[in-house]
Amino acid sequence: MGVIKDRFKQKADEVTAEIKELISEHGDKKIGEIKLSQVYQGMRGMIGLVTETSLLDPQEGIRFRGYSIPELQQKLPKAPGGNEPLPEGLFYLMLVGELPTEEDVTHLTSVWQRRSHVPNYVFDTIEALPITAHPMTQFVIAIMSLQTQSQFAKLYAKGMNKKDYWNAAFDDAMDLIARLPRIAAYIYRRKYKGGDHIQPNGLLDWAGNFAHMMGYEDEGFKELMRLYMTIHSDHEGGNVSAHATHLVGSALSDPYLSFAAGMNGLAGPLHGLANQEVIKWIFELRERIGSETPTKEQITEYVKQTLSEGKVVPGYGHAVLRKTDPRFTAQMEFGKKHMPDDPLVNTVWNVYHTVPEILSNIAKIKNPWPNVDAHSGALLVHYGMVEYEFYTVLFGVARSLGVLASLVWDRALGLPIERPKSVTTKALLKRVTGEAEDDDE
Repeated sequence: MGVIKDRFKQKADEVTAEIKELISEHGDKKIGEIKLSQVYQGMRGMIGLVTETSLLDPQEGIRFRGYSIPELQQKLPKAPGGNEPLPEGLFYLMLVGELPTEEDVTHLTSVWQRRSHVPNYVFDTIEALPITAHPMTQFVIAIMSLQTQSQFAKLYAKGMNKKDYWNAAFDDAMDLIARLPRIAAYIYRRKYKGGDHIQPNGLLDWAGNFAHMMGYEDEGFKELMRLYMTIHSDHEGGNVSAHATHLVGSALSDPYLSFAAGMNGLAGPLHGLANQEVIKWIFELRERIGSETPTKEQITEYVKQTLSEGKVVPGYGHAVLRKTDPRFTAQMEFGKKHMPDDPLVNTVWNVYHTVPEILSNIAKIKNPWPNVDAHSGALLVHYGMVEYEFYTVLFGVARSLGVLASLVWDRALGLPIERPKSVTTKALLKRVTGEAEDDDE
């Protein structure tokens, strides 16, 4: 079946047996208690999903299969002459559960290169859209048009055995990940570079080739893309893009349909679109102040003004994290190494040294610290990518690694359709006042 597929199947069989035993022995035990407020407030903190690829700790931050971002930067294979981890290595880790060798990563790069051909009709579909369409709209529609290539959909229609669901999902995931950089780069060149498209370079790694197809040959930008794709790849299963992919996939929709659903969620301003909002806010700050290098005092006044207008400071706060996002820190270290004197990057750092103290004085804000979105745009602008509407597409290409690896695991473990119970407010009132039993409808 292929060396990576064989290793995944062996690991999936082992975990399936472990889960079966776990449910058999402990299925009736309670995992935490659900509060009424959680029912109304986005199910915050309710444990109801299993995601094997990563875990987000409020104090430690994201860990991929137990490894922190600094550990991955040290342990994952890198491109020749590079210092940042190759996303291929992280995908292998999330899928197989073990650190890859250089040979494993080289093999995965070559597999994605062989699977990267995008049919011409997909480009025709993109071209049928108005040039004014948001890049995420074009991205999702391109994914949907590519769905006709789904092996899962074709084999399911023929009567595929449910034990083989993971196999077809694996092939769809590999094909989709391989093709996404080509599609995303095509949208970028179409919308912002007059349709002057750049052909793939089969000698480059997945992220390096993505940079090349967008028109960025600077080695620093290729390194940024390797880091960006790695740290944006996954954030456990409860975020909107991951959860939407999992939810739609639980109905046995194929990976193309499932991933498109996740990308529609990522396009929301409370999720992936936030990276666009951050850089817009900083541009507006500099324009209002009339300087490319606003002082901390000027930043403080602008932040207070933003809050007084009933707005949020984009890029600050997180649903789970209660510390500075390690992904922010990784990007800050990249900036210190590659562009320590960049005015925009320094503004990001000055905002970082200003905003948390202001937000911490607002009682309802539990986490005043920056998340990943607070920094990424400034790094991209440094290399000339000023088209901030496209940033969420970059996020989407990266997020494919985690959500599709997780989707393959969903099918390997035979997870059922997701169908949580909902109730009315009247029913909840009866429960909290003792007028109804907990198991009443």
